Amino acid sequence: MSNPHDHRDLTDLNLPAPQVPQRVSVDGLEERWGQAWEEQQVYAFDREAQRSEVFSIDTPPPTASGSLHVGHVFSYTHTDCLARYQRMRGKKVFYPMGWDDNGLPTERRAQNYYGVRCDPTLPYDPNFEPPHHGDSKSVKARDQVPISRKNFIELCEELTKEDEKSFEALWRRLGLSVDWKHQYQTISKDSQKVAQAAFLRNLKRGEAYQAAAPGLWDVTFQTAVAQAELEARDYPGFYHALAFHLAGGEDVIIETTRPELLAACCCLVAHPDDQRYQHLFGKTVTSPGFNVEVPVLAHPAAEMDKGAGIAMCCTFGDVTDVQWWRELELPTRVILAKDGRITHEPTDWITDPAGIKLMDAIRGKTTFSARQIVVDALKESGELRGEPQKTMRQTNFFEKGDRPLEIVMSRQWYIRNGGSDYTLPEHRDNLNSELLARGEELKFHPDFMKVRYSNWVHGLHNDWLVSRQRFFGVPIPLWYRIDQNGEVDYDQVLVPTEESLPIDPTSDIPEGFTAEQRGKAGGFAAEVDILDTWATSSLTPQIAGGWLRDEDLFKRVYPMDVRPQGQDIIRTWLFSTVVRAHLEFGALPFKNAAISGWILDPDRKKMSKSKGNVVTPMGLLEKHGSDSVRYWAAAARLGTDTAFEEAQMKIGRRLAMKLLNASKFALSMTEDAGLCLDPAKVTTALDRAVIARLNEVITAATEAFERYDHTRALEQTESFFWDFCDNYLELVKDRAHNFSGSWESELQDSARTALAIVVDNVTRLLAPFLPYAAEEVWSWYRTGSVHTAPWPQVTSALKQAAGQAQLLQLAGDTLSVLRKVKSEAKVGQRTPFEQVTIVYADDWSAENLPAVRADLDAAASLTGTVKVQVNKESDLQVTTQDAVLGTPPPKKVRK
Repeated sequence: MSNPHDHRDLTDLNLPAPQVPQRVSVDGLEERWGQAWEEQQVYAFDREAQRSEVFSIDTPPPTASGSLHVGHVFSYTHTDCLARYQRMRGKKVFYPMGWDDNGLPTERRAQNYYGVRCDPTLPYDPNFEPPHHGDSKSVKARDQVPISRKNFIELCEELTKEDEKSFEALWRRLGLSVDWKHQYQTISKDSQKVAQAAFLRNLKRGEAYQAAAPGLWDVTFQTAVAQAELEARDYPGFYHALAFHLAGGEDVIIETTRPELLAACCCLVAHPDDQRYQHLFGKTVTSPGFNVEVPVLAHPAAEMDKGAGIAMCCTFGDVTDVQWWRELELPTRVILAKDGRITHEPTDWITDPAGIKLMDAIRGKTTFSARQIVVDALKESGELRGEPQKTMRQTNFFEKGDRPLEIVMSRQWYIRNGGSDYTLPEHRDNLNSELLARGEELKFHPDFMKVRYSNWVHGLHNDWLVSRQRFFGVPIPLWYRIDQNGEVDYDQVLVPTEESLPIDPTSDIPEGFTAEQRGKAGGFAAEVDILDTWATSSLTPQIAGGWLRDEDLFKRVYPMDVRPQGQDIIRTWLFSTVVRAHLEFGALPFKNAAISGWILDPDRKKMSKSKGNVVTPMGLLEKHGSDSVRYWAAAARLGTDTAFEEAQMKIGRRLAMKLLNASKFALSMTEDAGLCLDPAKVTTALDRAVIARLNEVITAATEAFERYDHTRALEQTESFFWDFCDNYLELVKDRAHNFSGSWESELQDSARTALAIVVDNVTRLLAPFLPYAAEEVWSWYRTGSVHTAPWPQVTSALKQAAGQAQLLQLAGDTLSVLRKVKSEAKVGQRTPFEQVTIVYADDWSAENLPAVRADLDAAASLTGTVKVQVNKESDLQVTTQDAVLGTPPPKKVRK
């Protein structure tokens, strides 16, 4: 059903007298209008709209764990300004809100909030009560109460619901024009169905696959980590010079920061062109301490100028080790377990008694303890040369982790993203190039953000790892057959039907099996991993748009018109969304990407929860008002980092208050006669000049919004509005009110009509930025909401004033210098001039002054002799000389 408040027609140019309040204030507008918008469903999406009429937004779902910060307010305001503009342009705006409530952040919050940790081996307790509710900060990790997976998931769900309520309250207070009937959660049943169905379709087409391979692993969170989740950080360490032994007595010295991995050494590697080691290639050396014979091999990835120029390859110390292991076809010697400790598994490649003894000494130890044991042993044997040397190296961290990542062998699920060599059916045989082409097809705002996408795709060297060894997320919807020997056969994958989704394989049963066959020989085993949170978030256009749930809605809103998001998740959210849409639909999921910059703290550092330098927004909204905070946010362009400044919010509050006061002044003089908005009634030169200037602003603001430059639209409108208040209002207030009683009615009507036209248009121009103040002004003289009113347009009647805009600046500049004379003389502005000479720097100004002279005389009290001169040598456009001021009039006594 069409929105009953969508009033596109504003052709009635004669309105009843405005109902202007005696006093105006920006305080309290949020409560009044927020409630009215909800009751009247002002922002409701029109379900009958055709796709060509719709503007759909793939709204970022904030992580529902903890609290929002001012950076969220910053970027979401940008989106809302665009949504409000498009709605006023006549589009049926689909503006949903999602909550990203699954994944690691929610798990960590639940652990800390309730004082619990998940132990999937424990049974479900239907009567479990957590020991804490938000007061468990002092509880150490080892003292957290272990609970079953199902109990843990229930607590995560309970906590996210509370967080989502507080987030929604803040968004409503900010004035986001979201249709709150269109909400989703990334952990909901609908979202799970979409995520699982998309994954199964990837699997069926060969785009999803599983592999047992070395991969990055976070030992704290006990999960694999994808390339897109990496963060390089400086990490302190020591270089250790270790002596490998060549038969015949020669020692080969290598330098390493990871001596604890010496037992996993497979070979030494040097660059094939390195003359120092040419004689070693093809020979073997014996490792220090463990006395294992390993070959010396050549590979171009070895760095001749780094350390000794020759390195040991261990399985696995870093990603280069993985490269050498694959390309040199090295044996796999894993000594590091998933818990970050040295393995208890057999190490049969170590056969020397001394080596076996050293290996036994480090089993079960952390890497730190094992390193110290190995270093001490090599010191004693003399195979450690010199003292360890301090160094600072770049190390991979999980973006949410605190410890360096390790590389361990594990079985994981991947989705092809062009990051590795593979063969697909003919129409998908060059995925990397296809995804680069999608990046070129996508319109980035600002355009320079496009290179971040292309650089990421060019730099991919792994497919997308989508499985996670966590608990609160979308289950990977698969089972595996168990052979007759009781071993899980991971090649025998059991797949559910799409109609049965969503499922949880740990509790649901595959078709053709019974519950009693779970975990038994000849039966089945569940996949216990969950999908990476990005594997669900990459489907937000499909989830919000109703794919597989509401196909009628989906055809009206998909693909989305815009994806607004932060610059830091181009490589994750934006890219992964493009990948999923390309694989499923062969097209982009959205046409535009609007990329916000970061909020910086006073030290010019990015605000983030992890750095502890964030500002929570509710207090700012209550202190300054929502319009004021929105103004600060909208003053920053897309893609531009912006400092957090409360001073800018004060300017925004002043602007909102001025909109109320100036509109009250302009509209109140017509309370007894009705409001005229007919441009034909604008007859004087000055009034036509302000309309001409308004014409220019409407054009500039519209063009800016079409370029996704909301800041330019705000700048143009704000500049004009202050000029209107400071100059035009002062120039015409005598005529509009007819204070002197000497103005003809036609001239008075011209001023009043021009004032009304400017207020009517400026209110709409500012509505995307200051929605509360604009709605308040609109309600004084219009029905319905300003936010469904048509965006201002330059009509043919308004175009008649084209070319006259300069007269407004001429009158304003002249009034300013005349005011300055009185200010410097320290007399009131109503003090008359007995004489003055006005000097212009060009002929045009002097020739056109008569057109605005009558209003200028009234505004500046030019009651004496006025001379006009031209001095083309002047550096200033307008100056005065020979000014003589008369006697100030008596002050009016207020009754």
